[in-house]
Amino acid sequence: MYKDYLEDVYKDFYGAEEGKKKYEEVVSQKATDFNPEDVDSFLLDEDSKKVLKEIIEYIRKYSLNEEDKYLNFNFLIQSDNKETFRVVEHYLQKLISKYNYLPDASFGKISFLEIDSIEQVSDCLSKNSIISIRDIKGFDLKDNVFQKKFFHLLAESDNKMIIIEGTKEELDHFFEFDELLREKSFSLALVGIKPSVQDVYQEVLEITNALEKFGNEFCLQILDYISETYSKSELSYPDYRNKLCHSLLFEKKIPVIESGKTLDEIFEQLNELVSLKKVKKTLRELVDYMDLRKKSKDLKLNNINLHMVFLGNPGTGKTTVARMVADILYNLGYIKKNKLIEVTSKDLVAEYVGQTAIKTMGVVERAMGGVLFVDEAYALAASDSQNSYNGEAIATLIKAMEDYRDSFVVIFAGYTKEMQAFLDSNSGIVSRIGYTFEFEDYTDDELIAIFNGMMKKSGFTVLDEVNVMLKDIIVKNRNSKNFGNARFIRNVYEKTVIKHATNTKNKKRKDILSTITKDDISYDNIGVF
Repeated sequence: MYKDYLEDVYKDFYGAEEGKKKYEEVVSQKATDFNPEDVDSFLLDEDSKKVLKEIIEYIRKYSLNEEDKYLNFNFLIQSDNKETFRVVEHYLQKLISKYNYLPDASFGKISFLEIDSIEQVSDCLSKNSIISIRDIKGFDLKDNVFQKKFFHLLAESDNKMIIIEGTKEELDHFFEFDELLREKSFSLALVGIKPSVQDVYQEVLEITNALEKFGNEFCLQILDYISETYSKSELSYPDYRNKLCHSLLFEKKIPVIESGKTLDEIFEQLNELVSLKKVKKTLRELVDYMDLRKKSKDLKLNNINLHMVFLGNPGTGKTTVARMVADILYNLGYIKKNKLIEVTSKDLVAEYVGQTAIKTMGVVERAMGGVLFVDEAYALAASDSQNSYNGEAIATLIKAMEDYRDSFVVIFAGYTKEMQAFLDSNSGIVSRIGYTFEFEDYTDDELIAIFNGMMKKSGFTVLDEVNVMLKDIIVKNRNSKNFGNARFIRNVYEKTVIKHATNTKNKKRKDILSTITKDDISYDNIGVF
């Protein structure tokens, strides 16, 4: 359970006694009386919440003698999240206790992985008004006599609330033994759902902020990590959340995102990028050609030159696509290591005679087996006295690109106009380049789509008023000297999320926490001029 985990965290963080005390302080602050609106926060689908609210209202009216017919409410909770089971069970206990719907609110549990005899089942049913039946996959381990007696006891249990929990598959299999009883007494099914990215993010912050306050930038990195990994994780939600919280609190870092994507997954991610139609088409054709060479060894196909040039303004997707190129080449077995080494001219050029070649080759050796991404490569074409060793760096790279062409891939990137000077600076560069990709500036609508995509991935809903305001901001800043296309939008996104967190710091409703309004938009101090 979430509270069990939180208590363990406090004990680890502060020590057993002090941790228990601090945990109890937090829990006591969070403890509230029965509140029908709590249902909205449950990880149940909307139909289940509606049914639960109707039952609450019926029980309330019954307690006021506005309804005179007693109804027996039993529930199936269909989920793979044990915390959902515990939350709903606890809520139903409070409901029964508040309105005295049953003789008492005594609670018992029957776990088929813990009980040994049918007498234990009978004893639990006779002594308690609310009974939770758990671990139903263990029912198959019981003999036929036990199973028959169990369902007989279940059918004879009146004036009780019985809650049976499990996944859909487990519940369907369990009731194969007595489908009529399911139709008669267990027709109410509460269906669990996975929490959204925003649910996960808010709960992670709730746990960690009780112990340690993270800065805005680190919180954004946490949100990015959850957005990227949560939907793909095979862990249950509680295990995913607990593992992340442990890393944040005790290892003081965000876990590394492991890249193990299939080729289809890489292209699915590439296709999700706004625009870049020519880039996507060329990459697809390149992969098809490489795949053909791999499958048809008898064909006399030329060796492929994969060194590349990426041309385009800042924020047009060059670095993002370069990372995907590394994923693709690794997936196809063309490079041995899935790594992208990002450098600029400063990482290649030394300050003293004879040192530049050594420094550049050091970078090449780091990139061996992977991809070397030289950003702002046009800076290597500068010919002033302070950059007199640039030619040496270029010559070293050109030789390495030829000598080790099957061992690593080089991608030169930079502004279209400035890169022409770089390509002209040494005749050997162009002859070593196999592919040139042009990254065009995004249109206003494309930038708005990128913003909305970022927000959606992070679990936010964006109101139409935001897009209207965002278009005005883009138009106002587009002609600025250092306007950064998607990079500019990323900055607006980050500042908006931070401002939204401030605007909603005293709010609890999920719809408010996950909705971006025009009051949240912020682009102050982005650095555009």
